[in-house]
Amino acid sequence: MEERKLDIWIFNLEIAEGRSFSGHKESLDWLASQGFAVIPDIIMAQTADQVWAGIQHIADIRYSLNYGLDGAVVKVDDLQMRRELGMTSKVPRWAVAYKYPPERQETVLEDIVVQVGRTGKLTPLAILKPVRLAETTVSKATLHNQDFINEKDIMIGDAVVLQKAGDIIPEVVSVVKEKRPADARPFEMPRFCPVCGAPVATDDGGINIFCTGESCPAKDARGIIYFASKDAMDIEGMGPSAVEALISEGYIKDVSDIFTLKQHKERLIEEGIIGREKSVSNILAAIDRAKENGLNQLVTGLGIRGIGKQTAKILTSRFRSMDQIMAAKPEELMELQDFGETTAGDLVNWFEKPANRELIEKLRAAGVRMEMEEVQAAGDQRFAGKTFVLTGTLSRYTRDQASAIIESFGGKTSSSVSKKTDYVLAGEAAGSKLTKAQSLGVAVISEEEFEDMIK
Repeated sequence: MEERKLDIWIFNLEIAEGRSFSGHKESLDWLASQGFAVIPDIIMAQTADQVWAGIQHIADIRYSLNYGLDGAVVKVDDLQMRRELGMTSKVPRWAVAYKYPPERQETVLEDIVVQVGRTGKLTPLAILKPVRLAETTVSKATLHNQDFINEKDIMIGDAVVLQKAGDIIPEVVSVVKEKRPADARPFEMPRFCPVCGAPVATDDGGINIFCTGESCPAKDARGIIYFASKDAMDIEGMGPSAVEALISEGYIKDVSDIFTLKQHKERLIEEGIIGREKSVSNILAAIDRAKENGLNQLVTGLGIRGIGKQTAKILTSRFRSMDQIMAAKPEELMELQDFGETTAGDLVNWFEKPANRELIEKLRAAGVRMEMEEVQAAGDQRFAGKTFVLTGTLSRYTRDQASAIIESFGGKTSSSVSKKTDYVLAGEAAGSKLTKAQSLGVAVISEEEFEDMIK
C-alpha cells in the first residue's frame, strides 16, 4: 500500500467477538481507540433539518478535501433499529444515499478535431481552454457525433458549460449563447478520413461515421494496441507506448507481426526501443503465452465492429473454431444472444474481405490457437443453459468477478436484456436494463439473492 500510495478508512465493523455495541458511531469510536483509521467527518443528526444541514455542509467542503466524493450517506445509528427495519431485495431500509450534482464550469471551446478509433469510427473532440473542474484540469471533451453537436448548437469559439459525467468524464452540457462571438464557426464532420484520406461511410442509423480505408494508420495503431490489451489477448508489456514504438520503427504493420518479433530479439535488445534484455525477454515470453489464449480472446482482439468481450464469448461457445466462424451465415449468427442483423452483418462482412482472411492465415501460421479447447464440463453446473445480465453498481463483486462465478457454474453472461435472458443481477443505480427486464418479465435478483444461488 505504501508503494502505491494507497490508504484506507474503515466505515463499518461487521463482527467484534466478545463486544457489543448499540450504535454505529459507538463501534467506529471503539475502532479508532484501537488504532484503526475510521471515516472522518461523521455528523450526528436528530432531525430532518439537521440531516439536510449535514448534507449541505459536506457539499460546501467536498472540493477542499484530499479525496473525491460524489455524495453523502444518511444512516440510522441505532443497530437494533437497523435489524428491525431490515432490507429490501436490493438495499437496506435504514440507509439512503444523496448524490451531489456535478460541479460545472464555463470555458471556451477553441477548436474541434476528429479522432479515428480502432474500428475506424470518427469522433469529434472539443479542444477547450483549460479549466479546473472537479479537482482536475480539463482541456478536452468528446462531442460524440454530429447529431450531438447540432442538438446543442455548438460552434467553434463558443463559451460552453462543462461538467464531469459521474464526476469522471468531461462533457459539454450547454452553450452560453449570449457570449457567442461574431467569428464563431459551425462544424461539420469530414467526408474523408483525416488520417488516411479514404471516404467515410455512415452506420445503419446514420449517426456515426467510419473510415472506409483498408489500411488507415490510425485504425491500425489503435487496433494493434487493443489486440495486445488486457481486454483482448492480454500480452503483458505490450502497452500503447511499446506498440507505438514498434510500429514507428517498422517492426509491426499488423497484429500478426507481433508473433514474429522473436526473430528480431537481438536487434530489439540492442536498440532498446522496448527496453533491454530482461524487458524484451519478458515481452517475447508473454507473446508466446498469448498463442495459447482462448479463441474468444483472439476474436475480441480482431476489433470487429460490434464484437466485444462478451459477444466473442457467445460466438465461440456456438462456433468452436475460426473456420466455423468464417463459414457462419447471417441467419445462424442472428440466433445467438446479443446478435442482431447489424452485428451479424458486420461480422460476415469483416471475414469476406481478402485482407482480413489473409491476416487470419498469418496468425494461424504463427501458431496462434484457432479452436476452442474442448473441456469436459466438470463440477457444479447449476447455471448450465442460463443467461445472466449484470446491471448497476455491484458492491460485493466487480463485473468480471461476477461473470467468472456465473461461468464457473456453467452459465453465460450477456450485455443486453432480451426474452432469452434468465436473470438480471441488479446492483445500485440499475438503469434501462432493469426497466427492460421488468417489462419483459425477466427475473431480477439482488446480490444477496445471487449469493444464495451460489452457496
